[in-house]
Amino acid sequence: MTWTDLKSALAGRGYVASDDLAVALQLALSLGRPLLLEGAAGTGKTEIARCLAAVQDTRLIRLQCYEGLDAAQAIYEWNYQRQLLTIRAAAEDGETGKQVEARIFSRDFLLERPLLAAITQDTAPVLLIDEVDRADEEFEAYLLEILSDYQVSIPELGTIHATTKPTVILTSNGTRDLSDALRRRCLYTYVNYPDRATELAILKARCPGVEARLANQIIGFVQKLREEDLEKTPGVAEMLDFAAALMGLGIADLTEDPATLQSTLTTLLKTQSDQAQITPEVAGRIAGRAA
Repeated sequence: MTWTDLKSALAGRGYVASDDLAVALQLALSLGRPLLLEGAAGTGKTEIARCLAAVQDTRLIRLQCYEGLDAAQAIYEWNYQRQLLTIRAAAEDGETGKQVEARIFSRDFLLERPLLAAITQDTAPVLLIDEVDRADEEFEAYLLEILSDYQVSIPELGTIHATTKPTVILTSNGTRDLSDALRRRCLYTYVNYPDRATELAILKARCPGVEARLANQIIGFVQKLREEDLEKTPGVAEMLDFAAALMGLGIADLTEDPATLQSTLTTLLKTQSDQAQITPEVAGRIAGRAA
């Protein structure tokens, strides 16, 4: 599949990718390398993994990163409850310690978490490691074995090698710097907010019923709003919510009623200070500039 074919396939799933992103995805697929997508929140980094899994007709396995994430949540852990029940039953049956130990530390008692599950599928999945910058630096060490050799070392079982090699996509919002070792193992693309033409194409793909004039006003308004000094800049998902709200209220022109327009900004502005800053007068002025 060429990058243009991939771009078309993604568009068929409602994801309008830039040429740079489509090329990066195609290279990640052809080279078998993880792809690190960095950029502001709301630029479509997570959605690309969902759409890629749909295009490949495979499973999406998602690991949502957070501070304090460790191997038990990310890679594997033992089913301790089942192990205890087995030990009690074995004691009643007079089984020896070594027999019981061999049984309770087998694959039957292993709970696979996303990183281990991703390498043990019969069909190669898409593995999304979402917001990796939110995890602790120590967690990156767990990732290196997965991303380098696609294997997991378990003291009680030994090394589990990949059955299939997943397509790995990591996302980062840039809240902290990632290690050089992790970056070296990945291809890299910075995902910015889409330009006007691309965002308009996204809107038409996701909301095919929107009228052309209103669509142009929506994109112009949102892109002008992003130029304001906001705490939380609205992303593509918020733009789509804004469009759905306008269509649901029957608004066909953003310049007609600033008060009603202001009421729909709850879809775009997600903090009290941002909502206080964009008053009906400011919203009307932005709508006028965007028209």
